[in-house]
Amino acid sequence: MSFTTASASSSSPPSLTWRMLHPPVNEVPFWIVQVSLIAIVGVHFLADVRPSLMSGSFPTGVPVALLVIPIGYSALRYGLAGSVATTTWTVVLWLPDLLLPHDEGHVLDDVMNLSIVVMVAVIFGLRVEAEHRAQARALAVETGYRQLFESNRSPILVLDHDDRALDANPAALELFGPTVIGRTSRSIFSGSTDVIELSGKVLTFDNGHDYRLDATTLPLGPYAQHVQLGFEDVTEERSEERRSREFARQMVQVDEDQRRRLARELHDEPLQLFLHLARHLEALGSVDGVPHEVTSGLALARRQALEAASRLRTLARDLRPPALDQLGLVAALSSLVAHIGESGEPSAQLEVRGEAIRLAPDVELGAFRIVQESLNNALRHSGARHLRTTVGFSSDHLHLEIVDDGRGFDSDDQAQHVGTSLGIVGMRERARLLGGSLSVHSGNGLGTVIDATIPMVVPSALLTVH
Repeated sequence: MSFTTASASSSSPPSLTWRMLHPPVNEVPFWIVQVSLIAIVGVHFLADVRPSLMSGSFPTGVPVALLVIPIGYSALRYGLAGSVATTTWTVVLWLPDLLLPHDEGHVLDDVMNLSIVVMVAVIFGLRVEAEHRAQARALAVETGYRQLFESNRSPILVLDHDDRALDANPAALELFGPTVIGRTSRSIFSGSTDVIELSGKVLTFDNGHDYRLDATTLPLGPYAQHVQLGFEDVTEERSEERRSREFARQMVQVDEDQRRRLARELHDEPLQLFLHLARHLEALGSVDGVPHEVTSGLALARRQALEAASRLRTLARDLRPPALDQLGLVAALSSLVAHIGESGEPSAQLEVRGEAIRLAPDVELGAFRIVQESLNNALRHSGARHLRTTVGFSSDHLHLEIVDDGRGFDSDDQAQHVGTSLGIVGMRERARLLGGSLSVHSGNGLGTVIDATIPMVVPSALLTVH
């Protein structure tokens, strides 16, 4: 793509009348046209005055038809103003011939021929004038684009159809260096061959700044196109995002540390105390001579102590399931689903697709919390009769799907479901911190489906380019 360096005029172009009244007398082609007109008019006048001298030299009407040549040239070079001015000057030159006595000038024939010439001149001039205006507009647009291109503070590269840097604005030259012209996209982006696929992604360059790439195709015809690459500096935005992400990660870590501490303390102290209490109550109930009423009370107290111990054990397991650290995600989810199914209503099932493998602790913990929160929301709010959890292992992603057949909810009316929406926010944040995504599909009376996709390995936040 070529760019002109001409600057657009700040004033409007001269009017048609002004151009007609101010002929380009300093140009040699202008005088060639005038001499040609005078020669053609002179030959025609001589043919009418002395027909015996010119008889047989020219076919009838040829001198008049020859006027198309200088008039057409004027239209091509000077547009409508040139063709109209030249035609007017021709008619003035032709007047002596039209005023010859006894119809020696063949007035009717000449007027008809001159009328045809005038119409051709006007039509041809209008067409050329339109083309000139279109070219002027295109030049103005290209000039304006060039000015924006040069003055834009964001780096901009233009790649040709061979993926080579064809042009770069000053900001791009400062970022990539003056040798960027002629380099291929592969060398600029460290092996990336399709710059269109990089569009919308954030790249980190050697200057330490983050840029969001925007690729735009510039069509040049049916068989060629150029690509304009714009680089938006999002360093400050990304820094704020990193700080927000780090804060969220620390908050999750604090929450998990607190859960782990509470689970350990519940298991080490209160749970053991209730178990000891149950054993003492059982021992007291077996002492000889204790009245039956007392024995029955001790048995009831023992059952209540064991029930409290069981609830503490469940609470400790929900806070931090031991199976998650010891056996992995699938074992921890199996235990969670089995515990829900023990009550009989709702029924719960777990389906594992692909080959189950151990993942990074952060990934396993985040996936477990997403499933746990989804099931808890369903138990508390949905009234579902069936719960189904699917865990899919692929080559690079972990897919989670939690489905219930409950009453569902209108996802647009979050004010009616504050508890559910807050839980969804937490799940989305966990998925985001792991580089994944989470979506919720629900409707009144339609149940709820929660989909989450998490990378097997947490990716780096940015793609680095040299």
